[in-house]
Amino acid sequence: MERKWGINLIRIASLFGLLGVFIGSQMAGEMDYAIRPIHTHILLVGWLSMFAWGIFYSVYTVTKPMLVHIQCALGVLGAVLLTSGMYFYMLNPFGFNETFTIVYFIVGGSITLISFALFVLVTFFVKKEN
Repeated sequence: MERKWGINLIRIASLFGLLGVFIGSQMAGEMDYAIRPIHTHILLVGWLSMFAWGIFYSVYTVTKPMLVHIQCALGVLGAVLLTSGMYFYMLNPFGFNETFTIVYFIVGGSITLISFALFVLVTFFVKKEN
């Protein structure tokens, strides 16, 4: 089960990586770095963290599989909500209400934080090798 999450996280990470590189190329081409924080979070939370979790779950067996499901689902959800919330908050391309954008952004960040805390917990439930 961890192996399945491992490859899925690596696939999702690659999508975040592609998006982050595209945004970076766009910023460089336009010489406009206004969305640098969004670009950075897409690469750090989306690409790097998901990839690291994917490798971890591909290598280790966890004795509490429900924790793996919850951590991974929250990690993916949090990364999407955090980065899109940052985009809505900074640029507000759809004219959302300011309160909505702030709450959306905060919820995404909070879910991401919970996912990271759960990952710390998961690392203590690794099956010991003999």
